[in-house]
Amino acid sequence: MRKRLFWWSGLGVAALLATIGATWILSLPPRPDVGAALPIAKEEADAMLAALKPPKRQRPLVAIVGLNDATETTDYLMPYGILKRADVADVVALATKPGPVTLYPAFKVVPDMTVADFDARHPDGADYVIVPAMSRDDDPAVLQWLKKQADNGAMIVGVCAGAKIVGEAGLLDGREATTHWYYLDELRRKHPAVHFVADRRLVVDRGVVTTTGITASMPMALTLIEAIAGRSKAEAVARELGVPHWDASHRSDAFSFTRPFVLTIIGNTLAFWNREQLGIDLGPGADEVSLALAADAWSRTYRSRAVTFARTEDALETRSRIRIIPDKVAMSWSAEHLLPAIGSQRPAQALDQALQGIAARYGNPTADLVAMQLEYRR
Repeated sequence: MRKRLFWWSGLGVAALLATIGATWILSLPPRPDVGAALPIAKEEADAMLAALKPPKRQRPLVAIVGLNDATETTDYLMPYGILKRADVADVVALATKPGPVTLYPAFKVVPDMTVADFDARHPDGADYVIVPAMSRDDDPAVLQWLKKQADNGAMIVGVCAGAKIVGEAGLLDGREATTHWYYLDELRRKHPAVHFVADRRLVVDRGVVTTTGITASMPMALTLIEAIAGRSKAEAVARELGVPHWDASHRSDAFSFTRPFVLTIIGNTLAFWNREQLGIDLGPGADEVSLALAADAWSRTYRSRAVTFARTEDALETRSRIRIIPDKVAMSWSAEHLLPAIGSQRPAQALDQALQGIAARYGNPTADLVAMQLEYRR
């Protein structure tokens, strides 16, 4: 996979092993030494909600854009699924070209339409445009479209490393922002006019929103729901998700290179003979947010990859009616390599269950490795 976006892929590990040495590894801390995140002041939270109000429509239009060849799984599916279930906005999943969108590290989905189709139907543009991490930050079609949407008054939301794409579009210069912890130095180097804000999962500045790592999509979506439809609606959706509370609070120093993190990557990568392909039974009506979180987690162990299977090659609709194309057609899967059924399981529980399963199968260091990639505190 492309190391520009997914540095923890095989190519990224090869580059890492080629450039690091034992001295650097030994210099890394054994673990981040941090406490709990500090609460967000009410004045700041209220100002953020006010800044996130729909810029155009009473019932806003949300467009989630992706490259056909590789867009991050959870960045694309989690905002879609959460906002769809809230039913406070019209939500569409877009691709730059006709055809399915291959997500990384798992799934292939059928988008609702292309960006060209969207422009034809909505010449005045979206209210919110959500930008996931993608295989490249400088795709001309994406950058041109983002600039056009921003010019039309859309609020641009860069999720995780999607902030790099927003930066390439020239929309972060002079603004406060954040991104996935691994990409922060790159963002600062390429865009020195960006003002990084520490200890916030979500940063809003003059019509541009950025988030920290992959799991930040959940608090981002809930905050957006609150801004659109009020606290009670957001709380109801949060209960469905299994999320007891959410806000922008974060501990940036909890996520960094550590000695166990690097050694686990090396050890799991070198055990190349011990790879597993783990099956997810793709039944109709499954919760796409739970599916995304579980598949994303199990595909980041350096020991396993999650694949979907179904009894038919036809795309199957999830709970929120996005269509997922099965990776394989099969009546069943080896019990030893079958992941627990997702069904309608609440997303927060699905992620915690996946991490617990990873710890049981490969050990706590691997579960910690996955949580660090997802920027999620276990």
